Amino acid sequence: MAGQQRVYKARIKSTQALKKMFRAQELIAASRIGRARDRVAMATPYSRAITRAVSAVATHSDTSHPFLVEREDTQRVAVLLIASDRGMAGAYSASVIRETERLVHRLEGEGKQVALYVAGRRAVAYYTFRQRELAGRWTGFSDAPTPEIADEIADALLDAFRAPAQDGGVAEVHVVFTQFVNMVTQRPRVIRMVPLEVVEGVAPVEENDALPLYEFEPSPEEVLDALLPRYVRTRIYANLLQAAASELAARQRAMHTATENAEDLIRTYTRLANQARQGEITQEISEIVSGADALASS
Repeated sequence: MAGQQRVYKARIKSTQALKKMFRAQELIAASRIGRARDRVAMATPYSRAITRAVSAVATHSDTSHPFLVEREDTQRVAVLLIASDRGMAGAYSASVIRETERLVHRLEGEGKQVALYVAGRRAVAYYTFRQRELAGRWTGFSDAPTPEIADEIADALLDAFRAPAQDGGVAEVHVVFTQFVNMVTQRPRVIRMVPLEVVEGVAPVEENDALPLYEFEPSPEEVLDALLPRYVRTRIYANLLQAAASELAARQRAMHTATENAEDLIRTYTRLANQARQGEITQEISEIVSGADALASS
């Protein structure tokens, strides 16, 4: 019985330490999620504006830009996966990795060769353990991305798209990230970045509205040359911000659940320790009574 008490007390002590850690992680995530949501809200209008600008040039001109047409000289495609650097976020990283694996399986089923670009230590560790070759990797910023990191990732992908086929050039660039819907819902998404696939198009035109007239200076080709790289950098930065907000929301929710589970375990172990103590007291009383009876009978 005494041994059982020591076991339960040790478990209570270790669970209390875990509870403190879970609670601290929950509070840290809660303190950062507000700023992450504000950054998403501030980046969204510019991202939509540049998307509409690119869409307008692509729709209202007959130019044939490399970013707008399918490459036929290679079957190699790039996939950028945005995951987290740290754990304790529930199924956040697992869900986006699973979505990436589905995309890779679909692309390979179409006869395409996939080059993986990974952001986040969890995903890097996942593919390194499985000995999968990575064309690029970035870590250390998942919950607080910066425009400089987004530019670095975008430049690597743009260089791969512009490169000749014999130098490892890619025909498509896909991005897999987690969209922040609200504090409860975060949804993995897959978008094709280039060749241009407009995610948020130009606002619909009513039946009686006149179609706008566009004139591009100096030319549609030069406008696209200036806009498209900026469009890719902006979209990747927006995706990184969405992923950061999703990661913090998932971590706060997971740590809140873990804290509650730790409290339940502490109550269970406390009850079991009390039962073991009562059993020990009962056994000692029984031994005392038995000894007294033996002395009386002798």
